[in-house]
Amino acid sequence: MARLGLVILVALLGAAAVAAQAPGSSSYGYGGVPPSPAPQSPPSASPPAPTPSPPAQAPPPRLRFGFYKRSCPNTEYIVRDAVRNATSVDPGLGAGLIRMAFHDCFVQGCDASVLLDPTPANPRPEKLGPPNFPSLRGFDVVDAAKAALEKACPGVVSCADVVQFAARDAAFFLSGSRVSYNLPAGRLDGRVSFDNETLAFLPPPSFNLSQLVGSFNAKGLDVDDLVVLSGSHTIGRSHCSSFTTISTPPSDQDPGLATILRGQCPANPNITNDATVVQDIVTPDKLDNQYYKNVLNHKVLFQSDAALLTSSVTTRKVRENALIRGSWERKFARAMVKMSLIEIKTAANGEIRKNCHVVN
Repeated sequence: MARLGLVILVALLGAAAVAAQAPGSSSYGYGGVPPSPAPQSPPSASPPAPTPSPPAQAPPPRLRFGFYKRSCPNTEYIVRDAVRNATSVDPGLGAGLIRMAFHDCFVQGCDASVLLDPTPANPRPEKLGPPNFPSLRGFDVVDAAKAALEKACPGVVSCADVVQFAARDAAFFLSGSRVSYNLPAGRLDGRVSFDNETLAFLPPPSFNLSQLVGSFNAKGLDVDDLVVLSGSHTIGRSHCSSFTTISTPPSDQDPGLATILRGQCPANPNITNDATVVQDIVTPDKLDNQYYKNVLNHKVLFQSDAALLTSSVTTRKVRENALIRGSWERKFARAMVKMSLIEIKTAANGEIRKNCHVVN
């Protein structure tokens, strides 16, 4: 998606869109805009080649639970208050925060590089990449939390931790407290941010299953994580230009949904005429397992969503998440923690920014 150039948290955890975002937001894979057209290999008809799952990850040495217990004891309360205040007014901001966490971690690791503003030295940071601009939301929420933290504990809490705490809290509120988890902290903020890396590492909604698996494997995530984080597509909105390839023939999309989409979307979406639609027509404002029921009923927007039914392995996982009450919420919490550990910065290449938008 060229102007815009959602996949789960899929993204994911999808693209990578999520709870009801205001018109003008979009979904790129797990939340964003479409990539530049590129040849795609045909969807897999059989399961992707099995890839050994990485061992259960322990937090990197610097990260630990209760990291700020002594240095800034109210850290997590301060972030949660900022998220609560924002999502009570606009639930779509919660969707944006979950998507932001995914987009941050898949590019340069979980280091808040997605927050950096353009400068003369670096005029094209991640936030201006097609998957992020102009659809990525939640920056004001992170800024509000960081400002309160700087007032309480100057120079102590990293922006990278704020991004991950905010996504966790958004998931908590949007799920009616059904998604709840502890999160290790101690991340450092990165100093590197380039827009072209967003296209290189964020999976677009046109990906087939093999491509999705490869994208997640490259970040240490397995097929289980892919399917679970794709469930984030149960919330949020998508630009019509993000899914025209599935909503027009040939397609296995439910005809009723296709009719609805044709009624809401222009025939040829473009940069000046690109409406948004909800990603989940059943429970658009709730982080729940409805996404998997939609997948089974062919009521999804993206090729990357439909791709989950192109192998027996992922189809079984979709059915489990759709049918076993409470199972997906627990797995989503674990997958979000695992994702939050991607490519953690060290003292050699990280810092704690005073202002989330600029390096120190």
